[in-house]
Amino acid sequence: MRAIRIHEDGGPEVLSLDEVEEPTPRPGEVLVRLRAASLNRLDLWIRRGLPSVPKPRILGADGAGEVAALGEDGDAFAVGDAVVLNPGLDDGAKIIGEHCDGTHCELIAVPAEYVHPRPEGLTFEEAAAFPLVYETAYRMLVTRAGLRDGEWVLVWGVGSGVGSAALVIARALGARVVATSSSDAKLDRARELGADVVVNHGTSDVAAAAKEATGSGVDVVVEHVGEATWKTSLQAARAGGRIAVCGATSGPNPPANLHRVFWKQLSIFGSTMGTREDFAALYDLVASGRVKPVVDRAFPLEEARAAHEYLEAGNQFGKVVLTMG
Repeated sequence: MRAIRIHEDGGPEVLSLDEVEEPTPRPGEVLVRLRAASLNRLDLWIRRGLPSVPKPRILGADGAGEVAALGEDGDAFAVGDAVVLNPGLDDGAKIIGEHCDGTHCELIAVPAEYVHPRPEGLTFEEAAAFPLVYETAYRMLVTRAGLRDGEWVLVWGVGSGVGSAALVIARALGARVVATSSSDAKLDRARELGADVVVNHGTSDVAAAAKEATGSGVDVVVEHVGEATWKTSLQAARAGGRIAVCGATSGPNPPANLHRVFWKQLSIFGSTMGTREDFAALYDLVASGRVKPVVDRAFPLEEARAAHEYLEAGNQFGKVVLTMG
């Protein structure tokens, strides 16, 4: 089968389209013929170099496709069933593509408990787009920050995978959203998807705009940027507000600004990926049609280098997807 692998660390040029041996499903596993697999920031980090990841390694956490075969004693699915994968192995402690070979290939064998029917009405591309980042956003908003109907949410970088996921999930749960981007075109798209207020964080004061819209500040901040936005996140939150943090793409060590944390009595929640319960709750939102995955663009598997370059350029709104066959 064909697979996108890395044999060394580096830029998109280290991605190699290889012919590799097809996996054989073990007892309790399902062999899935993949039709689509999304690209995540995780793939960029692994490609650039994570010492814990051995090489060669097939990248990719998310995938959707059709059941090709069942391991011994497998009876949960039939050959040909359309399915989607939960990438959070061991209840989220391990991730497909980081802790084992991933989904940027034509076939993958996965334990049956991490395989789910593709939700009705979704294409393979849409199904492959939601598991990792939508589960991450759901856990941040609901499991960790306890988002309630009618509350205000600030979403940084709404064009990103986590940002676009947080927007549509928050709206589905009855929250109101302040969305930011440095691109006016992305802000227009955010309005189309239900953002109540949009702010160009390159030209406007985000904290001031949030307070003007809400009266006192937002209830929940979806923080995944880090040093560049942390101070403003603390300013934009209302007294007693909550900040959920899942990443720090601009740097992990901003000034703590502890005076603002204790004076406003803010709660800060670290969050990463999600448990099976998180995935199940998210899956129900998607299967019911309340949450629709946002796909920006699809690339054929053999154009993985171009897909990596496109994601690194940051021009997307939503998910970038690879397609097979």
